[in-house]
Parts: sequence; structure tokens; C-alpha cells
Amino acid sequence: MDDIALTLIVAAAFGTIAHLLRVPALVGFLAAGFVLGAANVAPFVGLDRIAEIGVVLLLFTIGLKFDIRALLRPEAYGTTVIHMVLSVLVGAGTVGLAGVIGFTSVDGWRTLALVGFALSFSSTVLCVKVLEDRSDDGSLYGQTAIAILVIQDVAAVVFITVNADDPPGPWALVLVLVIPLVWLMRRLLTLIGHGELLVLFGVVMALGPGYFAFEAVGIKGDLGALVMGLLFATHPRAIEMSKALFSVKELFLIGFFLLIGMGASPTWADAGLALALCVVLLPLTFIGYVWLGRLFGLRNRTAIRTGLVLSNFSEFSIIVAAFGVSSALLTERWLTVVAIAVALSMVLSSVANSHGLRLITALTWLPAQQISKLRPSDRPIDTSGSDVVVLGMGRVGRAAYERLVNEGGLRVLGIDNDHAVISRLEADGLNVLEGDATDLEFWSRLVSGGFVKTVVLAMAFHGSNTFALDRLHEAGFDGRVVAVAQHPDQVEHLAANGVNGVLNIYEGAGHTLAGLAMEPDG
Repeated sequence: MDDIALTLIVAAAFGTIAHLLRVPALVGFLAAGFVLGAANVAPFVGLDRIAEIGVVLLLFTIGLKFDIRALLRPEAYGTTVIHMVLSVLVGAGTVGLAGVIGFTSVDGWRTLALVGFALSFSSTVLCVKVLEDRSDDGSLYGQTAIAILVIQDVAAVVFITVNADDPPGPWALVLVLVIPLVWLMRRLLTLIGHGELLVLFGVVMALGPGYFAFEAVGIKGDLGALVMGLLFATHPRAIEMSKALFSVKELFLIGFFLLIGMGASPTWADAGLALALCVVLLPLTFIGYVWLGRLFGLRNRTAIRTGLVLSNFSEFSIIVAAFGVSSALLTERWLTVVAIAVALSMVLSSVANSHGLRLITALTWLPAQQISKLRPSDRPIDTSGSDVVVLGMGRVGRAAYERLVNEGGLRVLGIDNDHAVISRLEADGLNVLEGDATDLEFWSRLVSGGFVKTVVLAMAFHGSNTFALDRLHEAGFDGRVVAVAQHPDQVEHLAANGVNGVLNIYEGAGHTLAGLAMEPDG
């Protein structure tokens, strides 16, 4: 137990430091792994299993919230194919140049191609973690990034499967039985409760017919967990199950980030080469995603945000490098270099994403695109003709919308960045649009329209509400602003920054409940 306690204490300490420095906690967990590895503290027994379960649950929850139609959009499959080809060429060229100047040794073109291929993947774990922390996993840029990651992961799994010593045999066809099994399990999901049984059900689906069934027939189990999530995605309780699994998944994922750091034992030369790869390739990766996003009809800010979350190296990079070592295509040193590069890229990417909105503002010099050439879902929003705008159309936002319309007789426009939410609300006849409340252009249109008198900030993420408030002030909005919060310090922060009315969701629910209790019978 001593090694477990020590590992958790160090992880908690560095996670807290990262939080206080206003960077994602996973940066602290990676740093904790590096410190523990440098101190020769070995991973405790079972940590690798904990990390593996965390990744499986992450991929399962990705599937639960993913709109599979996003894979069919040209900005997803077109960007993925072109970017991977360019990344392999640029990565191979960079490694070859390092060999020419004597920074490392290169054993033929296969080494160049394999290292370039390994570094062409972006991290699914990191990207989805960043998106979830910002409640952006349902946004246009979030769904586009996840679609790109899914295609990349499938490419990695196909590569490993085709080149494996034991490729999938005829038994892989048995996986077709997963479809009728899921049909039965979907009906069972409707009947189970909302507590620990829902959590257990989700874990069993991810690990059982998801991970282990696919592994048993020679296919990567991670892919199985993702497929299982996609098969449950259209169920009415899919989002509820995803939220129920959130804390369990987060706890297990700490093990993944610790292992990344603890597994590296580099020389200074290895660390230098890994850092050089990050310095050269990550900016080019970012530029490539922004350029391709614009090419396929995404606005500058959407392309930039997509590029930011994808500008890192993947856990699959380590797996591909390990395959290269086992196949005698790479030396052991390259596995170490790739592992360090992955860890460094995660740290750099996490820090960059924490300042992403500032970076978007700094890149306003990029040429603007013609609105007619933009994807319909990424065109600017016009708020003219609306009295009230409700930002965030979850349960709280929808309730506010309906009361403003039914009792206030106001013209209300609901805005949400989740495509699935917007589709459901449109089907119910609500006046809603898909949009990003952190979009500076959106706020300039809101003010220039001159009709909106009230803005309701009902987004789940406090950071989004505060950013939207700052943009309102910058745009010169002189109407009424009301907002929701979940904690007393958030209430105080919003009130101190000029919000006319702040509702603590939990206190508000208590007051409403008391009011119902005091109403006379009938």
C-alpha cells in the first residue's frame, strides 16, 4: 500500500499545483509521473490496468456522445487523410534531417517512414479531456476534432492488425452478434435505475462486449469500446450514462497520465531529440489543421480551435513505435524518444489550450472567408428580431426559454454549441441556432442588431459564462444580463462583474421546492 499511497499523494499534489497555476490538472499528473520516474519509483502493481480501463471508459463515453454523421463531413475525412499524408512526409523529413546533421542515427527509409507515421496521430485521450473540461465535446469544432481522431484511431488499429503476427481470424465474424446483444441491452438500459447500477451497467458494456470481445478475436479492444458507445449513442439515456461514468473515468485516467511520465527514463540526448521534434512538428501540425479547416469551409476561429486540440502526439504513437521495435524496424532508443515526445506534446498542448481564446484573438489577421463558402453550421449568427438570447439550451436554458415565451410573450432565440441538442430542440419547435457563445463575431452581431435587450447565460461551464460576459462588456452591450451558477464563489464573481441577476441553481431549486410546499391544496 505504501507505493500506492505515495503515487496518489504526489499526483494529488502536482494536480493541485497545476490547478492553482490555471492549467489543466492532467499537466500536473504528467509532471507527477516524470518526478516519480526520476526518483526511480516504479508503477505499483495494477496501475497499467487502471490506466487501460480509464482509456476504455473514455472511448466508450466518446461513442455515447458522438454523432456518427460527423465522420461523413469533408472537413473530417478530407482533413484526416491529407493531414496524415503530409505529417508522415514532414515527420520523416525532420527525422532524416536530424540524422544528416548527426543528431541521431537513422537505419534506412523504413525508420523514417515509421517514425513519421507514429507522430502523425493526435491524442484522443488528451483532446477529449480538454473538450470535456470546457463542455465543448458537442460543439462543431469538438465534433470535428473527435471525428478526425476516430478516423486516425481506425487507421492505427488497421495498421497494427494487418502487421501483427496473429491477425484476426474467421472468429472475428462472430462480432456481428454484438448487434442483437446491444438491441437487448438497450432495452435493459431503459429499465435500470439512476444510481450505481447505471454506472456498473456502463462499465460492463465498455469492458465486456466492448473491450474483451474485440480483444478475443484479435482486434484492438479500445476500438471495441468506441464501437459499443456508438451503438448506444442514440438511446435516450446515453448522455445520462455518460455523465454517470464521468467521475469513474476521470479517476482511472489519472493512471494513464502517470504511466506516460513514469515510463520515460531518457538520456539528455533522448530528451533533446524529443524536444526538437515537438518544436518543429507541433507548430506545423497546428498550421496544417488550420489551413485544411479553412480549405474545407470552417471559419478561422473554428479551424484554430480544432487545430489547438489536435496539436499533440498520441498514445497510439507509442504503440506504433513499440510495434516497430518488436518488428526490428526501430531501435529501443526511438521508443524512448517517441514516448518523451508524446508526454512533452501533451504538456505543451494543455498549456496552449488553456490560453486558446487569447490565441484566437491574436490571430485575427488571418484573411476572412466568404460566408457563402462556409459550412452552413459554421456561418455567423444573426440575432436581429429577438428580444432575448438564451445561451446554453440544456435543462435550465430550455426552462428559461419556455417561460420567457409562454409567460413573458417575448421573442427568444436559444443558442447552443451542441448539434444533437439543437436538433432535438428544433424538432420540438423551438427557435434555436447552433453557435458558440465564445465567438467574438457573434457578440458584435448581437450588439449591432440592436434588438436584443436581455441575455441569459445558462451554460454549464462557468468559464464559458464569464467569457461571454467579458465579450458583452467589450461589445458595449447595455441591456440586462442574468446568469446561473453552481457555487457561491461563482455567484459572487458574476455579481461583482456586472451581472444584473445571478441564480445559484441549487439554492433556486430549494426555494422553488419550498414554494410548492407552501401552496394551498388544489
